Amino acid sequence: MKFIKLFSLSILLLFISKVTAQEFKLGKVSIAELEQKVHPKDSSAVAAILYKKGKARIEYDQNEGFVSLTEVETRIKIYKKDGYNWANQSVWFYNSDGVKEKVDFDDAVTYNLVNGKIEKTKLTSAGVFTETVNKYRGRKKITMPNVKEGSVIEFSYTIRSPRDGSIREWDFQTSIPINYCEFKTYIPEYYVFNSKQKGYLFPKVVAEKKTKSILFTVKERSSGGGFTAARTDISTEKFDYVETQTTYTAVDFPAMKDEDYVNNIDNYTSSVQHELAMIKSPNRPTQSFSTDWNSVVKTIYEYDDFGPELNKTGYFEEDLKKVLVDKNTTDEKILAILNHVKSSVKWNDYTGYSCDNGVKKAYKEKTGNIADINLMLTAMLRYAGLTANPVLVSTRSNGIAIFPNRTAFNYVIAAVETPNGNVLLDASDKFSTPNVLPFQALNWYGRLIRKDGTSEQVDLMPKKASADTVFMNYNLDSEGKVTGKVRRQCTDYNAMITRNNIDGVKEEEYLEKLENKNNKIEISEYTRTNEKDLLQPTIESYSFAGDNLTEVIGGKIYVRPMLFFANESNPFKQDVREYPVDFGFPFVDKYNITLKIPEGFVTEVLPQPVVFNMQDNLGSFKFNIVANGDVLQIVIQHQINEAIVSVEQYEMLKEYYKGMIAKETDKIVLKRI
Repeated sequence: MKFIKLFSLSILLLFISKVTAQEFKLGKVSIAELEQKVHPKDSSAVAAILYKKGKARIEYDQNEGFVSLTEVETRIKIYKKDGYNWANQSVWFYNSDGVKEKVDFDDAVTYNLVNGKIEKTKLTSAGVFTETVNKYRGRKKITMPNVKEGSVIEFSYTIRSPRDGSIREWDFQTSIPINYCEFKTYIPEYYVFNSKQKGYLFPKVVAEKKTKSILFTVKERSSGGGFTAARTDISTEKFDYVETQTTYTAVDFPAMKDEDYVNNIDNYTSSVQHELAMIKSPNRPTQSFSTDWNSVVKTIYEYDDFGPELNKTGYFEEDLKKVLVDKNTTDEKILAILNHVKSSVKWNDYTGYSCDNGVKKAYKEKTGNIADINLMLTAMLRYAGLTANPVLVSTRSNGIAIFPNRTAFNYVIAAVETPNGNVLLDASDKFSTPNVLPFQALNWYGRLIRKDGTSEQVDLMPKKASADTVFMNYNLDSEGKVTGKVRRQCTDYNAMITRNNIDGVKEEEYLEKLENKNNKIEISEYTRTNEKDLLQPTIESYSFAGDNLTEVIGGKIYVRPMLFFANESNPFKQDVREYPVDFGFPFVDKYNITLKIPEGFVTEVLPQPVVFNMQDNLGSFKFNIVANGDVLQIVIQHQINEAIVSVEQYEMLKEYYKGMIAKETDKIVLKRI
C-alpha cells in the first residue's frame, strides 16, 4: 500500500514538473487546443485561461532612471457563447499630471479551426480603444475579432510606468479555470517590497539572486582655452548590483465560484501584492514608505488634496451659522450639518480619498467626488465644535483593506467621536442617516485619522439590527381565494433599501413588480408613510387578493400561513463554504399574522411551534401558532445578530436555514365540517 502511494505521488510530481517546465509561446496554438470542446476538469467552464505569464521589472533607463515595466502574455480558450466576454480585455493606467503610464497591446490574434486547418484573424486598430476613467486614470481596451465557440485568443500587453516602485497586484485565479499561470518579479537590491499573498490557494514560489550591471554614460565638457576648442568627452561607467528574481507558479487553479452573501469574491482570490516599503539608493538618503497603517494614513493625510482641505472653512461659514441656529445638542448639530451637505452638494459617482475639485469649488458648483463631499462634511462638523475626523474606507467593490498600503482605500467618510462611540456619516447618499452608511461602504474596517497623525481601526459593520415588521390579516373563502391587508414597517438599512427601491419609480410600475414578485396578487389601496422622513421607519400598507396562494385538493384547503412572505429555498446549498457569509447588517424579520378560517371549515393539521437558537447568539427563529375558534394567530421571528458569519459557523447556519425554511413552508390543512 505504501509503495502504491509513493508511486502515485511520483507520477503526480512528474506531471506537475512537465506542466511547469512546458514552453508556452504566443503563436504556437495547437489543433488539439482548438478541437477541445469542454474543459477537462470543469465541464461547466465557459472559457479557460490556457496560460498566462507576467513579468514585472524595475529597470534602469539612461534618460529616466529606474522605471517599472510590466509584460503580460495570455492565451484563452472559448468554450461557450457565455464566454465571449473574454474576447474583451482592458488594462487601466495612470494618466495624471504627476504620473503618465503607457499601455500597448500586441500579438493579438484569434484562432479558429476551419476545415481541419488553423485560421488566424489579427486584431486591427478598429478593435483598440482608449477611454478616460477619471482625471487620474485611463483604460486601454481591445475587442478580439471573429470569436466563436471553440476559438482560442492570444494577446500580450506592456505597461511602462515612470513610477520606479510600482508592481501591480497579480491574480492567480479568476471566474474561469487557469491551467498555467506564471508571474516573475525582477527587483534591484535598492528596492524593498512587502509582498503579501491572499486567498485559499497559493502558488509555488522560487527566488534567486543574480548580479546585474548598469552602464552609465558620463558626459564632460571642457571649456578649452587659447587656440584649443571646447570639446565633450563621453565615457561609460559600469555599476554592479544584485537583483532578486522571484517566480510564482500556479498549475490547474480552479475557477472562483461566486456564492450567495459574498461581499466581493476578489477578497478570496489567490493573488500576490507588492507594496514598496523602502528605497536605498547609493549615495542618497534612504526613503521609507508605507510599512504599517499609521505610516500609510499619515502619508495620505499630508497629501495636498486631503489634509489641507479640512482646514478650509471660509466658503461655508456664513451658511453654516444659519444652519446651526437653535442646534444645541451633538445629535442636533450632526443631523443639521449632514442634511446641509446632502442638500448642497451632489455626488458625481467618483470615489477616491483625494479631492477632485476641492471642497471650496465643489461647494460652489454643488457637485464633487466622495472626498470633496465627506471632507467638507468633516470640516463643517469640526467648525461646529465636534470631534470629527475622516475615516478611510475600501468599498465592497474595491475589496477588503488587508495589508498596509496607500492603494488599499478608495473612499472616505466622516466620524464624530461621542461618549457612546463613533457616529459614522456619509453625505453622498440622500438616504443615509447617522450610522446608516451606503451599503457599498459596509466593508469590514476603515481607518480613522486624527489631526495629530495618529490613527485607529474603525469597525464599519452595523451592530444594531434593522427591522422588517409585517402585520398581515387575511381571510380564506371556501374556494381557497385569499383577501387581506398588509402593513409593513422597515427601519435603518431595511428602510434605506425600501427608499432606494421606490425612489424615482412610478407607483404603478412599483406595484406591478410587487404583484409579480408575490405570486401574482392584486394590490389595491396602497399607501406609504415616512418616505422622506429619514429618521422614521418606512411604512407601506395595502390590500391584496390572490387566487394562487393556496391549494384545494379533495375538498381540503392547504395554505402556508406566511403566504408570499415565506422563504422557499435555502441560499446555503454548498457542502463546504470557503468564504464568510456577509449579510451586510444584522436584521430581525417579524411577522404577526391573523388568518380567518372560512365558514364550514375546521383545522385538521396545524404546524407545530418551534424555536431554533444558534450557538454564540448568532441568531434565532421562533414560530408559534394559536387557534382561537375560527381565527388562527401566527407569530414568526427570524433574527441574525451578526453582519458577518465565519466559515466555521457555516454548517450551523446552513442547518438553521434548512429548519427555518421547512417550517415557513409547512402548511395548515383545513377540512370541511
